[in-house]
Amino acid sequence: MTNYSLIFVCMVVCLVSFASAKSGIATFYTKYIPSACFKNKDQGKMIAAAGDALWKNGAVCGKKFTVKCTGPRNGVPHPCTGKSVTVKVVDQCPGCPSTMDLSREAFEIIAKPVAGIINMDYKKV
Repeated sequence: MTNYSLIFVCMVVCLVSFASAKSGIATFYTKYIPSACFKNKDQGKMIAAAGDALWKNGAVCGKKFTVKCTGPRNGVPHPCTGKSVTVKVVDQCPGCPSTMDLSREAFEIIAKPVAGIINMDYKKV
C-alpha cells in the first residue's frame, strides 16, 4: 500500500509542476556580452534574453527559468530533444518575436538549432 501511495504522490507532484508551466516561444542568439543586467560580467552559457512580455522593466534580471521545447513553429519536423534546461535571464531582447532568446548552447540542449524558433514551456525556478 505504501508503494502505491508514493507513486500517487509523485504523479500529483508531476502534474502540478507541469500545470504551473507557461507556454511561450524560444529563439537563440550568440553574442552574450555586454548584457542589460550584468554589463560586461560573464554569466556563463546557460543564459537567456527576455522578450518584452517577460522583461517587465528588468524585474527578471538574474531570475532562473526551466525551459522545455514543446514543438515546432516552422517547417522543421521534430525539433525537440525531450530535454529541459535551466537558464538565467541576463539581457533584454526588445522587439523579439520570442518570449525568451536563449543562448545557442542552451537552445541546442532542448532543440535542433536548425529549427531556429520553437514552442516551449517555461517556469520560474
